[in-house]
Amino acid sequence: MPREVDRDEVRRLLDAGAQLVEVLPRSEYDEDHLPGAMNLALSRIDAEAGAVLEKSRPVVVYCWDTA
Repeated sequence: MPREVDRDEVRRLLDAGAQLVEVLPRSEYDEDHLPGAMNLALSRIDAEAGAVLEKSRPVVVYCWDTA
């Protein structure tokens, strides 16, 4: 179930083995992303998440937006 988490919770989840997913387009991911993050653009997430994410591990999804 999706929920918002703060920075400390993100760190705790990642330390416990969560998967980190950046959902911006590939060109923006290539420009800058958090260390260890995989790219799964929001436009492809429904179609590709099942093939690239491990179902047994939590997922932290983020999007860097300066707007």
